[in-house]
Amino acid sequence: MSRELLRPFEEYQKARINFVQTIADLASKSQNIEALNAAGVMALLRPLLLDTVPSIQQSAALAIGRLANYSEELATSVVENNIIPQLIFSLSKPNKFFKKVTCYVFKSVAKHSALLAEEVVKSGALEPLVECLDEFDTGVKEAASWALGFIAKHSPELAHKVIQARAVDSLVLCLQEPDLLLKRASALTLSYIASHSEQLAKPVAEFGLDTIIFFLSYNDTQLKRNICQLLGNIARHSAELAAQIIARIQNPQKLLNCLKYSDDIVKKNAAFCICELVNKSPENAQVICDSGGAGILVDYITNVKGDARLYGILALGFISSFKKELAWTVIEAKAINQLFDALHNEINPQIKAAACYSLGHIGRHSTKHAKEVSDANVLSLMLYYYQDKKMNDYLRNKAKSSLKKIINNCDNLSALEPLLQVSPDKILKHILNQYIKYLKTNNTELKNFIQNGGLQKLQELRFDDKIKSSPIKTKLLRLINTINSYYPPEIVKYYTPEDKLEEYEKAPEELDNKGEEESNNESDNENSEENDIIKIKDNNKTDEINEKEKEKEKVEN
Repeated sequence: MSRELLRPFEEYQKARINFVQTIADLASKSQNIEALNAAGVMALLRPLLLDTVPSIQQSAALAIGRLANYSEELATSVVENNIIPQLIFSLSKPNKFFKKVTCYVFKSVAKHSALLAEEVVKSGALEPLVECLDEFDTGVKEAASWALGFIAKHSPELAHKVIQARAVDSLVLCLQEPDLLLKRASALTLSYIASHSEQLAKPVAEFGLDTIIFFLSYNDTQLKRNICQLLGNIARHSAELAAQIIARIQNPQKLLNCLKYSDDIVKKNAAFCICELVNKSPENAQVICDSGGAGILVDYITNVKGDARLYGILALGFISSFKKELAWTVIEAKAINQLFDALHNEINPQIKAAACYSLGHIGRHSTKHAKEVSDANVLSLMLYYYQDKKMNDYLRNKAKSSLKKIINNCDNLSALEPLLQVSPDKILKHILNQYIKYLKTNNTELKNFIQNGGLQKLQELRFDDKIKSSPIKTKLLRLINTINSYYPPEIVKYYTPEDKLEEYEKAPEELDNKGEEESNNESDNENSEENDIIKIKDNNKTDEINEKEKEKEKVEN
C-alpha cells in the first residue's frame, strides 16, 4: 500500500488521539465544562470508547468520567447516552488502565444521587466492580472500592446490593493490602455500607472487625479518620455490635489515643465512635472509664471548639446517665466546668442542648451530684434558655427537662433562691417542693431562708400576677402556704408587701382539692420530656470524611 494511501488513515488516527486527549485535559478544569457540554461532547466521545486504539478508549473514558464528576446533569447524560453498558463490556479486557478509568466513570456517575447509583447497578456494573477488587493491580482495586462506596452510601437498598455482590470480604482483604490509598478507600466503603442499619453492619463486623480494629494504631491520618468513622457506624446500631467492638478491642486506649491525635477530624470521628459505644450499655461505659476515658473526653472538649465538641459532650452525658458511680467519675474528671462553658459560649443550639442533657444526667442521681452541678451556676442559664421563646425548641425542652432533674435532687437552697421569682410555673412547683422537703425539719435552713430574703420573695410571689394567671394557681398557692406554715403567722405577715396585707387577711388558710385537679390537668407532658438525645446525633451524623481530600486522591490518574 502506497504512502499516499496510508496518510489519511494516519492523520485520522492522530486527530482522534489529539481530540480525546484535548477534551480530557479541558474536562479537568471546571470553567470549560459548560462549553464542552454545549458543544455536544458526550455524543462525540461515546463512539471513541469502541476505538481500536487503547489509548483513545482510555482518554475518552477519562474525559467522560471528568464530565460526569462535575454535575448531576452531565452524569445523567452518561446514562441517557447508554455509555455505562458499553464500559461494562470493555471491562472484560485485560487492560488495567482502562479498568481503572472505567471504575472512575462509575464512581463519578453514582456519587450524585441514589437514582443515578441505581442506574449504574441496573446496568450490571456491580459484579464487574467486585471482580475488579480481586485484580492484581492495586490502582484498579482502589478505583473499584471508590465506585462501590459511592453506590453504597446512598441508601440501605443499594448497600444491600453491594453486600449481595459479595463485596465485603474482598474489601476487607483490600484493607490488608500494603497500598495506603487502597486501605483508605476500602475502609471508607465499608463505613458507608455499615452506616445504614444493623443488618448491613453485621457482615462488616463478621468479616472484618479484627482487621478494622488493628488499623486504629496505623499511623496515617486519613486511614485513622476512616477507621474511627467505620467503628462508630458499626457500633451505632445495637448494643450487641458495640459489645463486640469493646470485647475485640482489648485495649480501649487504642481508641482513646485517637482523641489526642493531631488531626481534628480524627479526634471528632473518635469521639463519635466512643459516644456510640458508651451509649449502648453501662458495661461499655465502665470499660471506657476504667481506661481513663472520662478524663480524656474532658480534655477533648476542652481543647476543641464548635461542632467538634458535640460527640464528646454527648459521650459524657451517656456515661453519666447509667449510674451514680459513673456520673461521679465524670464529675471527678472536672467535666462540669467544660459543660458549662459549652452551655454558655457555644453558638450551635444542638451543642447547648447536649450540654444541658449531660448536666441533667450528672445532677439527677443524688443531692451530692446535684450540688456539684448547681454550684457551677448552671441553673439560671438553663432557665434563661427555657424561657427564651427565640431559642431552638429542642434546646428549650432539654433545658426544662434537665432543670427538673437537678432541682428535684438539689438540697442547695441558696442556689434555688435566684430562680424563685423568675421561674415559670412548671419549674416553680419543683422549686417549691424542694423548699418544702428541706425547710420542714431544718431550723438552720428556715433561718437562712429568712436572712437570704427567700421568705420575702415568697410572699411577693404569692400575690404576683404570674401566680394569679397560672393554670396551676391553686397548686402553687398550696405549696406556698405549706412553706408559710413552717413560720409563725406574724413572721409571714411581716414579710408580706404592705399593699397586699388586706388581700393576705382575706386569703383562705386551707385550699380545696381544686389544686390537685389543676395539677393533673397540666399539659406539662413530663413523661415525654426525655426526648432521646439521639435526635441530636441523627442531625449530626459524622460528616462524609474529608470529601475534598477524597476528590484529591486522583483516582482518575
